Amino acid sequence: MRPVTDVVIIGGGPGGYEAALVAGQLGGNVTLIERRGVGGSAVLTDVVPSKTLIATAEVMTTLRGAHELGLRLDGERHLDEAFSVDLAAVNDRVLKLAAAQSSDIGGRLEAEGVRLIEGTGRLDGTEHVIAGTADGTERLPADIILIATGTTPRELPTAQPDGERILTWTQLYNLRELPERLIVVGSGVTGAEFASAYHALGADVVLVSSRHQVLPGEDDDAARVVQQVFERSGMTILSKSRAQAARVVGDEVVVELADGRTVTGSHCLMAVGSIPNTSGLGLAEAGVRCNDAGYVTVDKVSRTTARGVYAAGDCTGVFALASVAAMQGRIAMWHSLGDAVGPLDLRTVAANVFTAPEIATVGVSQAEVASGLANAHAVMLPLNTNARAKMRGINDGFVKIFCLPTTGIVIGGVVVAPIASELIEGLSLAVREKLTVDQVAQSFTVYPSLTGSIAEAARRLHGRSAAQAVSY
Repeated sequence: MRPVTDVVIIGGGPGGYEAALVAGQLGGNVTLIERRGVGGSAVLTDVVPSKTLIATAEVMTTLRGAHELGLRLDGERHLDEAFSVDLAAVNDRVLKLAAAQSSDIGGRLEAEGVRLIEGTGRLDGTEHVIAGTADGTERLPADIILIATGTTPRELPTAQPDGERILTWTQLYNLRELPERLIVVGSGVTGAEFASAYHALGADVVLVSSRHQVLPGEDDDAARVVQQVFERSGMTILSKSRAQAARVVGDEVVVELADGRTVTGSHCLMAVGSIPNTSGLGLAEAGVRCNDAGYVTVDKVSRTTARGVYAAGDCTGVFALASVAAMQGRIAMWHSLGDAVGPLDLRTVAANVFTAPEIATVGVSQAEVASGLANAHAVMLPLNTNARAKMRGINDGFVKIFCLPTTGIVIGGVVVAPIASELIEGLSLAVREKLTVDQVAQSFTVYPSLTGSIAEAARRLHGRSAAQAVSY
């Protein structure tokens, strides 16, 4: 009889619960420890809630553009003027959906035979985990351990969140009324997404960005489009401005900038990054190495530096995406339990920024091409020439494709559009399967459709010689 393998997973987010499902499928005796609720931050306070809020904001964005399509109320009033935002109802729905998703995941895990423990976990060497619950502690035997503890919003000592006026993104869902003026500190993905959503819902938004434009980690052309849309819609963006403190004064928040200026609003969202939840887990004592920032060091099959101990998700600092966390967790179990497995390939990861418009990317980036790290030809095709885009009143956005000079193999792509997260799939498949631009170009696309611009961009890359430079 095959011996039972004890698998203990600390953290019930995408990395943890997906790993638990795979481990159970492969015959492991699986225990999952989660302190906040199955699904972790991704389901309860991050991905699911924020994208639910953004989905509501998208409806308001659509309503505001309805007049361009000839849709009006009686008289000359714009359609969006007939609607108002009940933020209490919006947030109640957000939290209800998050709880339902957590419940669904928990039900699936229990149906698959996974033991769920509500509490905390820490390593006791590499062969045991101490689970701490309201009833005490339990020492669990472990042949395989997975660390999937995620991250926590970074807080500035000079801008401590109070949950009412100064907020982290996990606290926004407690708001019952739309902020009159929301100051968003940080123009990375989280800051830009919430700034976009709350502006669409009708709040006066001030986005404080330390860089020359929003979304400094994204494709520069794409970030420029988003910033132009933000500014054209009336959002205030303070570029090259670094916030150094925030304090509550009466019913207002005053944010102090490094250059001596101050910004006043009714609420302030601090979106200044995350820190890994890796302290107090007994990692160093077990031989698990972390980098200077506290992220667990892993290889491409999710192994840590300690035998039998794996890690997945945001606590590894590899790529802060739920899809990557889930894949890291699956890979860890496939590898540790002897199933067929391939190493994590970040070149095939599709990512999306849920602003309005969205930015979706996969593979090689423009920055890598510009710096010489990748040799590629590129074409950028604006969406305003696309028939379907014209019909829908889409004026901003583009499709960009990168391919190898000689073979024409697609190695990257960018889509900026209202539904870029859906449109990137074709390019993601092309990158993963190493399709050529000619193969992409020869695929049938519906006319009219936004995907037609992807095929058209590929056609424009046909026949590029190695001597030709990157062009748009």
